[in-house]
Amino acid sequence: MDAFVTSTIKNGIGTITFFHPQGNSMPSAQLAKLTAEIEKLGNDTTVKVIVLKSEGDRAFCAGASFDELTAITDIETGKAFFSGFANVINAMRKTPKFVIARIQGKAVGGGVGIAAAADYTFATNAAEVKLSELTIGIGPFVISPAVERKTGTTAFMEMSLNATDFYPAQWAQQKGLFAEVFDSVAEMDNAVDTLATKLAGYNPDAMQLLKQVAWENASHWDILLQERAEMSGKLVLSDFTIKALEAFKAK
Repeated sequence: MDAFVTSTIKNGIGTITFFHPQGNSMPSAQLAKLTAEIEKLGNDTTVKVIVLKSEGDRAFCAGASFDELTAITDIETGKAFFSGFANVINAMRKTPKFVIARIQGKAVGGGVGIAAAADYTFATNAAEVKLSELTIGIGPFVISPAVERKTGTTAFMEMSLNATDFYPAQWAQQKGLFAEVFDSVAEMDNAVDTLATKLAGYNPDAMQLLKQVAWENASHWDILLQERAEMSGKLVLSDFTIKALEAFKAK
């Protein structure tokens, strides 16, 4: 299948689904579409709650598109690419609707950031997480505010420094990244539907105010995440990163 981002609305629940044939990785076009869908459902008065999910059963999101990373040749292009993840995270933060994330498989790099930016995150036992950015000479700068907000600095640094290691879903739950972890996709989907249905019946004004309270210390992220995107945009042009990406593609 070709890459896509789609959304549906049913009984007050807006569901966004994304897919990319390379492990649900995220090129710029995909990030822009995802941001637009989040903003669209956030502004739709018929939508009371948003569910974010990906297709497939092995990977939730493999993070940045390596094909696009290797094509970056200047700082502005690099900053623009990493700003795509900043825009998704900020859209999730700023939408007046609660965002429920459904994590059915592995999440790497930016995929961990998306999981962290959700207001409530369900996962299966297969939902291992990894921050691999340091292995290619950059860092998880754009996603760090969202991940640290959920897990704390200690867990964030543990993942960041052990950049070749996947951490199990149970670890992610213990650190606060995942709210609930299930043995099967069916059990997880039942829990997602149950919570989404409940939220769709609650007072939208109360939920909007509760979301504002939950995110009240993140009002500076519009600027902060763009600054972080510039950090990565510069580092992706370093000799270390260029060689690391070439080695990765040669595998």
